[in-house]
Amino acid sequence: MSFNKKIAAVSLLLFAATIAHAQNVVSFTHQPGDFSIVSKGHPATIYTDRNDYWLVQQVSRWLQADVAAVTGAQPDTSHQVNQLPDGAILIGTIGHSAPIDQLIAEKKLDVSQVAGKWETFRIQVVSSGQKNILVIAGSDKRGAAFGALELSEQMGVSPWYWWADVPVRQRKEVYIAKGAHLFGPPSVKYRGIFINDEAPAFSGWTKEKFNGVNHLVYEKIFELLLRMKANYLWPAMWGNAFNDDDTLNPVMADRYGIVMGTSHHEPMLRAQQEWKRYGNNIWNYETNAPALRAFWTTGIEHMRNHESIVTIGMRGDGDKPMTQGSNVELLEKIVADQRKILADVTGKDPSATPQLWALYKEVQDYYDKGMRVPPDVTLLLCDDNWGNVRRLPSLADKKRPGGYGIYYHFDYVGGPRNYKWLNTNSIPRTWEQMHLAYQYGVDRIWIVNVGDLKPMELPISFFLDYAWDTHKWNAGNIGSYTTQWAARQFGEKESAAIGHILSAYTQINARRKPELLSPDTYSLVNYNEANRAVEEYAALNKQAAAIGARLPAGYHDAFYELVQHPVEACSNLNAMYVAAAKNKWYAAQGRSMTNELADSVKQYFKKDEEISQYYNTQLAGGKWDHMMDQTHIGYTYWQQPPNNTMPAVKTISISSGARMGVAIEGSTASWPNDTAVAVLPEFSEYGRRVHYIDVFNRGTEPFKYEVSSSASWLHISAPTGMVAKENRILLTVDWKNAPMGIKQVPVTVSGPAGKVVVQANIRHLGNGSAAFGEADKTVSMDAAHYTRAIGGNDIHWDVVPEIGRNSSGVALFPVTVSPVVPGGSSPRLEYQVYLSDTGMAKLYAYLSPTLDFNGGEGLHYGISIDDEAPQIISIHSDKSNRAWEQSVADEIRKPLSQHHITKAGIHTVRFWAVDPGVVLQKLVLDMGGVKPSYLGPPETSRMASAD
Repeated sequence: MSFNKKIAAVSLLLFAATIAHAQNVVSFTHQPGDFSIVSKGHPATIYTDRNDYWLVQQVSRWLQADVAAVTGAQPDTSHQVNQLPDGAILIGTIGHSAPIDQLIAEKKLDVSQVAGKWETFRIQVVSSGQKNILVIAGSDKRGAAFGALELSEQMGVSPWYWWADVPVRQRKEVYIAKGAHLFGPPSVKYRGIFINDEAPAFSGWTKEKFNGVNHLVYEKIFELLLRMKANYLWPAMWGNAFNDDDTLNPVMADRYGIVMGTSHHEPMLRAQQEWKRYGNNIWNYETNAPALRAFWTTGIEHMRNHESIVTIGMRGDGDKPMTQGSNVELLEKIVADQRKILADVTGKDPSATPQLWALYKEVQDYYDKGMRVPPDVTLLLCDDNWGNVRRLPSLADKKRPGGYGIYYHFDYVGGPRNYKWLNTNSIPRTWEQMHLAYQYGVDRIWIVNVGDLKPMELPISFFLDYAWDTHKWNAGNIGSYTTQWAARQFGEKESAAIGHILSAYTQINARRKPELLSPDTYSLVNYNEANRAVEEYAALNKQAAAIGARLPAGYHDAFYELVQHPVEACSNLNAMYVAAAKNKWYAAQGRSMTNELADSVKQYFKKDEEISQYYNTQLAGGKWDHMMDQTHIGYTYWQQPPNNTMPAVKTISISSGARMGVAIEGSTASWPNDTAVAVLPEFSEYGRRVHYIDVFNRGTEPFKYEVSSSASWLHISAPTGMVAKENRILLTVDWKNAPMGIKQVPVTVSGPAGKVVVQANIRHLGNGSAAFGEADKTVSMDAAHYTRAIGGNDIHWDVVPEIGRNSSGVALFPVTVSPVVPGGSSPRLEYQVYLSDTGMAKLYAYLSPTLDFNGGEGLHYGISIDDEAPQIISIHSDKSNRAWEQSVADEIRKPLSQHHITKAGIHTVRFWAVDPGVVLQKLVLDMGGVKPSYLGPPETSRMASAD
């Protein structure tokens, strides 16, 4: 089956799973009883009570424009609500809309499931006499707004219509399905984003397009948030001050119903920049408390009655630690003084003002040492800036009135390296960590650092979608999110193919963020790893370009922004680094291709600049100029380089004449210069079935070569030919005709330098079992391909699709189960393997870099082979910063256990559940053959599947 046919087949299943969780309110063909938004070119009129909130009036105007954009027919809007006509659309807030309150009083509209709830709305066609009225009734102003915008999105207006230039799909007629449709309340109370503009992208763009980060920019952000059912914002703060830069900023935020806050290190609603502008002396409470209290008092005075969450506590100036060590007494005094300011300014008990205390970085040490804040304060827990939740509440803890929140990252400036150029966030990994947080009671605040906002459109959508309804997504359907999201932006026809690309590129980017790539990342000689990395991205880029070409012209800008650009840019970047690595390697071997590779690196580097220039200056007519100004090539430490710097390349002098060289897979050596024996990686029907020999030129003149072998069943792709620069000769085994057992076959390469003999080792065991076979003294197994998964006592294993660096992962659910003592019939995963030898074996478990979120002795799993007692392995035995940096940079942890294999044959590897939260991606059993590589050995085959 072709790729496109497979994608099309899968698409139907994915949509079936998604639609089961959706409330389809809008339809485009009339059914009996449906309400007409637009029919035969005639739109319904939109009504609001003029005494209702400003936001309700605003969303009525948005809905008016959206209906016009979809159908070409623009509805009228009206405040004449005393006598609503048949076919009217009524939008309003319960308790603030006279006609809605009247319908409730007349018992024509049941809002018992809406009234008094948080951000809840009901969409219903109400019959009043001979009239049918479409009512969108919100429990509060945001509920009403979300209801109107729910119609807009279901009609085909993407929340990203402005921010990503997603075109509106055209429809002639629009109807509302009969019946009552209830939405909300949301799973998480406050859901929002942090515009962490570190420059130069967002800052340069806003300066050029809006003359700064002002209310014109924020109104676009407010609208985007509302269209995604979000309600909370931390504004841009590096060089910006929300309340001080533009006095309309807080006014418009209040009108739009956006709850404002400040970042984790900006207490009392005052921006860091405000202290730089107006602060008196130094940012130090021990020596300058009166000035700081006065400064903070002004922040609360400016809050007025605007809906806000006040950050309390204190960090050092510029997002640094406040003091050396954890001065609990000082911070407790700071919090007490800040709460007194709240009480004095508002005239209310401090608990009446929502507050948060962010346990960010070293502040968590205060908490761990026993510091506590009043129970009405939300404890804002944090990730490690790399998407791994640091700490979660104990399930045994008493519930706090203020609850718990989470501060998460899609973008970060700091060690081990900045990552803020392109989206590197895997949706399944984000789901897994946020699911973990929610199940442990973190449901008051979800705020995510999105950097410059673009190009984080996809993960922002998921984060806010999931915060709105955590019940919609689970391990079984999270793999369909990208397809569903693609359908919302581009329609269903290409959605499965686009969803595949979105999932694939984010999975690749997540396993090694672009800023961390280097010529040394992937192995040039082992497992064909570097070539596979380049080919994988090149194939995605080809698929994306083909889809882009098929889409209607109106979709091209949106498709490039959301799909094609990150694939094209990262494909080019990977190719550049691998070319640079090959250039260095070829130079050492004296290959005549060396200088051409140096030129190709220069071309890739130039192409990177051209891609960014296109995005900035030509895409969407230059609308997004500066959004791709972020440097990303040439890091020497954690901070970004001032300019992109091309990887170093080498050039060599090429000798005249023809000079043959030979290189082989699995070795950096070359022949005939090197004295070591040229031995290829082992051929096995259970491992890689193709190995290569490079016949290359060290001179300027072409030459003839011949590759021969006495084994007729060892196929040579090109036994003879001419070499101008280099030829790659592929060797494959005809397993049906190959003799059983272990064979050594000499392969002779002949050319102008004489002969080079390469040894090919072939292991042909031919076992009919379904066990994973051994290949080159290695067995590699993707976690999802277990032989058996044993649960018990309401505990089960679920496959989380595409969460791994290469494939899917497996985790224990529910994530709130108590730790399990492994052994006997306890939950485990089993993998059958066939080993042809005995001795000590190393067993590596490739695990997601989950942190010890319980704050105990780390997370554990059990491991055994056959009837061994399970070894209990700690994932976090090394708690050093260096170990953490490696785990997040590599996006993996690889704990090791050792096992004594006493006999050849079938064995059972058992991965035992101990602590929840452990995500297994892969198991690698090393009998002495594992080679150095970034991703580890590719999965070996099951023996029954051998040809």
